[in-house]
Amino acid sequence: KARGAKRRRRRSPRADPLSGFLAWCGRAGVQLSPKVRLSREGAVAGYGLLAAAELEEGEVLFSVPRSAVLSQHTSSIQALLQEAQEALQSQSGWVPLLLALLHEYTASDSPWQPYFSLWQDFRSLDHPMFWPEEERTRLLQGTGIPEAVDKDLANIHLEYSSIILPFMKAHPNIFDPKLHTLDLYKQLVAFVMAYSFQEPLEEEDEDEKGPNPPMMVPVADILNHVANHNANLEYSPQCLRMVTTQPVGKGQEIFNTYGQMANWQLLHMYGFAEPYPGNTNDTADIQMVTVRKAALQRAGGEAEQRLVSEQWDFLCQLEMVGEEGAFVLGWHEVLTEEELSVTLKVLCMSEEEFKEYKEQDGWEDDSEEEENSTLSNEALSRLKAPCKKLLYDSVLLTLESYGSDLKAEQDLLNNKEAYEKLSRREQQALHVRYGQKRILHQLLELVH
Repeated sequence: KARGAKRRRRRSPRADPLSGFLAWCGRAGVQLSPKVRLSREGAVAGYGLLAAAELEEGEVLFSVPRSAVLSQHTSSIQALLQEAQEALQSQSGWVPLLLALLHEYTASDSPWQPYFSLWQDFRSLDHPMFWPEEERTRLLQGTGIPEAVDKDLANIHLEYSSIILPFMKAHPNIFDPKLHTLDLYKQLVAFVMAYSFQEPLEEEDEDEKGPNPPMMVPVADILNHVANHNANLEYSPQCLRMVTTQPVGKGQEIFNTYGQMANWQLLHMYGFAEPYPGNTNDTADIQMVTVRKAALQRAGGEAEQRLVSEQWDFLCQLEMVGEEGAFVLGWHEVLTEEELSVTLKVLCMSEEEFKEYKEQDGWEDDSEEEENSTLSNEALSRLKAPCKKLLYDSVLLTLESYGSDLKAEQDLLNNKEAYEKLSRREQQALHVRYGQKRILHQLLELVH
């Protein structure tokens, strides 16, 4: 009874979790430069790291010893997790960390309590997976996020019921499904999505090993993200260090990068998007099947439709396209350039050309083609007329999949008063839709 009471703790409402966390950092051996401070004031979202003095490029802002990192290897149940590692394998590879978090988050004597108290029961996590389905569809239709969330939720439910629950039932002295619920698991998945780090593999390991499992890195996870960042996490055997990548002025916020993320990925994984034109890594997708649909709509009679179907099947064999795939467009070039250029070329071939192309198994004399196959914006504007038309029609079909048009969103963004009346979710969704549509409209102009 006493043990149960101890585990079902209520956090004592601390006035300021930050001072408790900083004291914990000192005990855990985290070294924080006197030139930085953690603060809620002046940060773009939640807590942030601010420069308390001028910083040069290459300055170490803080270092976190490996022992202060929270992972499946440092949790108090690490031996148990190690022993059960076969049974805990999953598609995500996150289950051991999530079990460690379930335990440490709810154990009143966990050494990581001051770290967790900073996140205030994860109330700030507002990933689209927590939005009601109706709102998610209404705000994000066409962006690719609702489909990604559906997959996540299906995986979360599957992992919880088929791996987590059996493990908890096997260890009733540590876990209690009434305390370690599916809802808490879902919050912890979002916490790992938004705040964990994955150590890059050494180059020689890249082929042999799967990616390293994620881990929670106190202090490092307080930094916010922008595409144009000014700091980076460096890994060494003893510790992890955050280092400036450019000079930072006094009072400015220090930003890490979560990688080259499009806005839809940022909102899906981290719960926010970058307002236009900040995200230079933004992308828009054209579903591969949309290009097939445009080609079929253009085909006249039955023979032409049959040709399109044969061409599509051939592209599938070449692994250029698939039912689930998408062509990815950036601001300055197509990121899936080979797939898109081959697809456009094949779908625009006459029956004779296609027959000849097939006989060569999709290989041909490339000498007449430019060596440099990047589909830059400039190269897109030089595509042959039928390819341009097919791409143009595909973009129009893609734009139809959104619930709103670019003009309405432009007006909202230009009208500060109207924009500020939007809910936070509406604002974030607007940034995602707007960036994608700008890229699609830019492509329309290039191939018109």
